[in-house]
This record gives sequence, structure tokens and C-alpha cells, in this order.
Amino acid sequence: MSNASDKMRREWSANDAARDAGLQTPDDIVRFDNIQYSTDPKWNILDVYKQKEAKGKMPVIVIVHGGGWVYGTKEIYQFYGMGLAQRGFTVVSYTYRLAPEVKYPAPLEDTNAVVEWMYANSEKYGFDMEHVFMVGDSAGAHLLGLYCAICTDPDYAAHYDFKVPNHFCPKAIGMNCGAYKLYEPDGSLAGGAVDGELMGDFLPENGSAKERALINVIDHVNAKFPPAYIMTAWGDFLKEQAPLLEKAYKKAGVAFESKVYGEEQKPLYHVFHVTMQEPAARECNDAECDFFKKQM
Repeated sequence: MSNASDKMRREWSANDAARDAGLQTPDDIVRFDNIQYSTDPKWNILDVYKQKEAKGKMPVIVIVHGGGWVYGTKEIYQFYGMGLAQRGFTVVSYTYRLAPEVKYPAPLEDTNAVVEWMYANSEKYGFDMEHVFMVGDSAGAHLLGLYCAICTDPDYAAHYDFKVPNHFCPKAIGMNCGAYKLYEPDGSLAGGAVDGELMGDFLPENGSAKERALINVIDHVNAKFPPAYIMTAWGDFLKEQAPLLEKAYKKAGVAFESKVYGEEQKPLYHVFHVTMQEPAARECNDAECDFFKKQM
């Protein structure tokens, strides 16, 4: 494991624990925890959150967590996920296998396994599989972009061993403070040395030409991509990535909405939207869920 990944795991874990201190499951939410969705009993687990009064099949939001490809679990997104459920959705939040212990494309394989599990359990949990939305932030938004490419481009999907079930594609996606361009055209790393360490942990060939071509999300946005709500914030260290995704969406002719949250003089921070005590998080999550509802 690189120094960057080790530092990220230690520091981000402490920050996330402090962020969620004192939060509890809302009274109007029922949760189903630690359901195994694939073969790995440690990492292939998910939670389902829904309103206690929900009847019949409900639209679904699937959360692809962030964490630099090397950190993160469903637990650090539980209160964010339950907040989305309060907005009228059933929410699936899952943990996927992390680098460097398991390399790319493991998180994409796990994402696909979650979708397969959802089809198999749609009756039990009331999933409306015609209205499945997905959200990702930071590295999670990167992975979500790649998964959408797999869902919409057979030539791109051919690079992967798994098959998307039932011609699945999200109805719409939320791309939050994401990473969409990881390499410059000359092959250099867009984010410098730290990104180099993370990519060394994440990619089996440490960033070969083939891998670079496969993981640049903006290179794979196509006309069949789902509509997107694209957001960033003035203090987001990935702020310059959002316009790159917007440009790719415009070129492909796919609908999207975008917003930069906060103010230049009062900047918000990377993935602020998962901090439930943050008023701007409520504003952002309301807007993103409203965008999803418009797609129905």
C-alpha cells in the first residue's frame, strides 16, 4: 500500500467518524443491514433503507461510495443514504472491494453484482427496477461513470468479463464532486504525484496505456448515457473536473443539470453533501432527488 493510501485511510476514517458522531437512524426509516450480495462475505455487503410507510414498489437510489478507490464502506454513507430515503426512494448502499488488496476492475464487478442482486430481490424489497437511479461522489462518481459506459457501449463493455443484466442502465445519475479525467493526453497524471500513488494501488499494470484509455470517464460518455445532475463546490479540490464532464455531456447530446455550491468567499468542501448537519447538503440532496423525480 502506498503512503498516500495509508494516510487517506487513517485521516478520512477519523474525519468521517467525527462527522457522524451523535447521528441516529431516523424514526421514519426502516433499514435492512449487512446483506451479502456476492461471494466475498467481508466486502460484498449492502444495506437497504426505506420509509416505514412505503407501499408497493418504490424508485431506487444506489449509492457508489467514494474514498480514492482505497477507502470507504457503506457505513460512512448510512445517514446520507437514509436522508435520500426520506425523500421518497428506497436506497441501496453497498461496500465494494478496495485497492490495493483487490485491483480494478473489482469495484465495477461488485457494482454489477449489486444490480444482479437487486433484480433477484426486487419483490422482497419493493424495488422499481424501471426507475433505478445511482449516485456517486469523488472516486465513486468515477466508478459510476465507467459503469454507465459499460451499460451503454457494447464495445467498451467487451473489455470486461461480466455482463450487465437485463440491458440495465440507470434512469439518471448524480455525479457529485467527482473525478472524470485522470490522465492528460500525453499520458501524465492529471492530479500529480498523489494520484500516481493511488493509481499504482488501483490499477493492475500501474497505469499502462490500455488502462489509461479505459478509465478516463470523459472519453466514454456517449449518446446513450443517462441524464446527470453534476455538482461540485467552490472548495472542492476536484472542482475543475465538473466542467470536463459537462463538456462531454454536451458533445454527446445528453441532458444534464449542473451547479457549483457555496460561494467563492464562503467555499464549501469536497463531498459536503454527505454531512447531514450541513444546510447546503440538504439543498443539494433536495435538488438532486428532484432531478431524479423529473426523469419519472
